[in-house]
Amino acid sequence: MSAADLAALSAAGRARAAAHEQARATHAAERAARATPRRPDDELKKLAAQGAALLSPADGREASADEVAAWASETFGDLLAVACSMADLVLPHVVAQHAPWVDVLFLETGYHFPETLGTRDAAAGSMPITVVDVTASQSVAEQDAQYGPRLHERDPGLCCALRKVAPLHAALGGYEAWVTGVRRDEAPTRTGTPLVTWDEKNRLVKINPLAAWSFDDLLAYAAKHAVLINPLLDDGYPSIGCAPCTRRVAPGEDPRSGRWAGLDKTECGLHA
Repeated sequence: MSAADLAALSAAGRARAAAHEQARATHAAERAARATPRRPDDELKKLAAQGAALLSPADGREASADEVAAWASETFGDLLAVACSMADLVLPHVVAQHAPWVDVLFLETGYHFPETLGTRDAAAGSMPITVVDVTASQSVAEQDAQYGPRLHERDPGLCCALRKVAPLHAALGGYEAWVTGVRRDEAPTRTGTPLVTWDEKNRLVKINPLAAWSFDDLLAYAAKHAVLINPLLDDGYPSIGCAPCTRRVAPGEDPRSGRWAGLDKTECGLHA
């Protein structure tokens, strides 16, 4: 490829990036102008119950992930957020089909794998979503100064509470509903995950469009739609958290067995 060809490709890439950022900025301005107010809790609880009845009727037929995402977008509009660990971009892709430039909340704990941060950056630059880094009130250094280094080794529950649970709780305060990628096949603690429920802890509607999916379903969707996935998924990490607390999983093991391995801990507390 000639220097001229390379220059043309580079110029085209910059133009695409500029158009992408302009589209995001336009959406942000329009959203700010609308200034949609948050509805009271009792109204949101009714919407959660209506959504559960509509999407998971008594006859046992559950709505598809696409149908759930469409309902979420129509019902909550600007006040809908997606939580994403950047293990893959399937959930944001599903939701963004109906809610372009939806806020995608990423818990930037300060302990992530480089591959996870790279997936976040690639998503922000290529998908019609708005990535929002959610950070703890203390930096890692400040936390170390108060609690001592490697808190995650000595008290992983407290570390998760400080760097994940509390920051997300604060971030969700401005929304009416949040969408998660929790699946029933991930762990015994998640087998009863509903499509829609009221999240009493965070005081908003919680929506789980992929609840009925398997890991293979997720990978098949990613392949079909050319959706970004974290390269660690192909390197023995079917469940990806903070680097110090995540190990590879052997074939046949519980997909979440690599999280907090050797500890009496299976959840970080976000979905407890």
